[in-house]
Formats: sequence, structure tokens, C-alpha cells
Amino acid sequence: MEPQLGPKAVGLCPGRLVLLLWVSALSCSLSSLASPSPSLVPRSRTSYSFGRTFLSLDKCNACIGTSICKKFFKEEIRFDSWLASPLGLPPDYLPSYPANYSDDSKTWRPVEVSRLASKQQSDISDRRICASAAAPETCSIERILRKTRRFQKWLQAKRLTPDLVQGLPSPFLRCPSQRLLDRVVRRYAEVADAGSIFMDHFTDRDKLRLLYTLAVNAHPILLQIFPGAEGWPLPKYLGSCGRFAVSTSTSPLRDFYGAAPEQAADLAFQLLAVLESLRSNDLNYFLYFTHVDAGTFGIFNNGHLFIRDASALGVIDKQEGSPAAAGAVGESRDIFSCLLSGCQAELPSCYTIPEKQSLVLVCQQLLPPLLQGKFPSPVQEEIDTALRQCGEDSLPDPEVLGAASRLKDILRPLRTCDPRFAYRYPDCKYSDKF
Repeated sequence: MEPQLGPKAVGLCPGRLVLLLWVSALSCSLSSLASPSPSLVPRSRTSYSFGRTFLSLDKCNACIGTSICKKFFKEEIRFDSWLASPLGLPPDYLPSYPANYSDDSKTWRPVEVSRLASKQQSDISDRRICASAAAPETCSIERILRKTRRFQKWLQAKRLTPDLVQGLPSPFLRCPSQRLLDRVVRRYAEVADAGSIFMDHFTDRDKLRLLYTLAVNAHPILLQIFPGAEGWPLPKYLGSCGRFAVSTSTSPLRDFYGAAPEQAADLAFQLLAVLESLRSNDLNYFLYFTHVDAGTFGIFNNGHLFIRDASALGVIDKQEGSPAAAGAVGESRDIFSCLLSGCQAELPSCYTIPEKQSLVLVCQQLLPPLLQGKFPSPVQEEIDTALRQCGEDSLPDPEVLGAASRLKDILRPLRTCDPRFAYRYPDCKYSDKF
């Protein structure tokens, strides 16, 4: 695919480094190119502080060397629609920003630069960190976080253990087994020589990056430990640091609520199949959603549905179980527990999450606007009945799972086999599996 660059496309390069950290990815400046053909025409740079004026990235020298930083520096990530004459910036409140990514400067594909926390949450978090140490509002966030009791324990640790993440707010870490945490360390892409379950090769800053990401939003970690290349329904991870991440671009499910009946049936069928894979998989992890919305799932250009936002995913290890020390959560709360929300939020016990939880949420909130009123009678009545039963929280697990299975059976023949569904075409012409 050719790069989708506008007449004044932009690149990013490193800007000033200061000892303040974690508002996001890196301190950068914005550059403009003189034409859409940078290989043929000399560059004319007009630089200013992209980080300071747009993303407030002037507090992040600890991100230097991370994958997101390198991709910006080497101009492997470019934005095409922000600049005009006179030079302008995009709005700073959006949850994500479209861009193009290339690792060879020839073929480009769409990606998203996503906020892991809203701008308002980020501002509150900064003030909260400074206030925790009775420091001025413009304190060195990195310096304060380094002095915390939790991080001092991380510095001494050779292995990431459940006690080191107790009290962190992510549902991903509500029930952490040692097997799951070993997978986090072994798959963590932001360190050299990844592959070991021990953190001997982690620098102090590597440990702070990982701890901060787990505390703010575990979405980038989930993309790394359950990669799409291994069959998991998650987009490709391209880099993250602080409060920003880059991943393969998808269109949110909400954009398809007005889709044609055959496309709506296909997306609903895929969504139910995704939830089934989260409940039952070869690794014996049970992944469940604590909440969903119309932006939780996304669709690639080939029609394939993926999890777009994994921040609300919890993980229970059915093979190893969960740590027994669940009662110590209150004692483990600290500033890392309260970076984005109040410190009083209570998450349910690991042992009270029903298998039906994600199905109930999806059948209540996402499938009705996608499927209602799309099909002739009596098919529509069958769909509506199965949806009501699938979304009934008072029903026992087997009945909800049975209703979801019946809904899949109804939807299967409503899907068509044509080039619009490139993720399964032309295979669907030769096998009922697709």
C-alpha cells in the first residue's frame, strides 16, 4: 500500500529531554516534508515542540529507546491529515489518532496512536503523584515514583510475583498467577533479550516502565502476551510507553451498526466466536470483560473482527489458579493504585466471575443495535429471542451459553461468501469452516 501522505505530511524527531516522566511517550518535535515524494525532493523542516503543545510529552525521557520512540525517530510512523497552511495541530482530546506505519519506507499500512488515558485523566494523575509526596504541581514524576515502597520492592525482585502487582487497578491483574506474570516478563517487547522469566536483564528504568504501564492501562501488555500472530483476537502491537500506544488500525464496531444484513450477521457471528475463544483456549486462560462499549471491538479492512481495546479484560488462569492472598489488596494500595481513578474501587473476587459474563454484556449492549430489524420474519424473531436469553444475567451459565450457541447457528447461514469478507474468502467457497 502506498503511504497515505498529504501535501504536507509530518514526521517526528526527538526533542529536548528533561528529567520529568510519564505524561506519555517521548519529547518530540514535529517536522513537515516539502512534498509527498520525500525520496525525490529535499526536505524543508519547520520544527516546533509537538510534544509540549499537543500531547504534553515533555516529561518523558525515560521512554527514550522504546519501540514507539524509535519508530517516531526513524519516521516509520507518519501523520497525514494534521497540517495545512498555516501549520496547525490536531485536537488534543481525541482517544486515538490515525497514522501510517512502514518498516521499509516502501509499503505502508494504517495504524492508530492511542491514548491509554484521557488527557483529563493524565492531568489528574500528574497532580495526584505530586500531591502524594507533598511536592509542587510541576514535580519530577519519575523521581517520586522511584522513591515509592512498591518500586523499591520491584528493584530488588528477580522475578515478577503476585505480591508485586497486588493493589494495581487493572482487571488483568486482579487474579494473577505466577504463570501469567512469567508470560508478561518473557513477552515484554520493550527490553533487550526478551524470553526469560527473570528480570535480570531489566534496567531500573525498564522496571519502572513496565510497572507504570500495568498501573495505567494493561492494553499494550495484553497485545504482547496474547499476540494476533498466535491466533488471539488482538491487533498487532507496534510500541508503547507511558500513556500512548501504537497498534494496527481497526474501525470501531459502532461504525457498522448500519451495515447490510449479511455483514451484520458476519460480525455478530465473529463476535460470539471471539468470546468463545476467550473462554476456552489451548493455554487454559479464561479471559473475560468487566465492561464493553461500541469501541471495544474493531474491524480490519478485510472484514476480520478483533478486540480493539483490551483495557477491560480480566484473566483467570484455569490451569494454575489464582494466588490465595486476596485479602491483602487493601494493604497493597498506593499511588500506583490510584493513578487514573479513585483508590476505593473494589473488584470482584477471582472466584465469582461467571463464564457467561462477557456474553451477557455483549448480548445486552452490542449485538442488539447490530442485529435488530435487519432480517425478515421469522428469522428476526428467532434472533431477538436468542439475544434476550443470551443477555439475561439471572439465567445460569449453561442457559446463557446455550442461547449464544443457538444464535451462532441462526447467524451462520445468513453470512455470505464473497470478496467483501476477504479474511475468509475464497476459502469459504470450499469449506463450511469459513
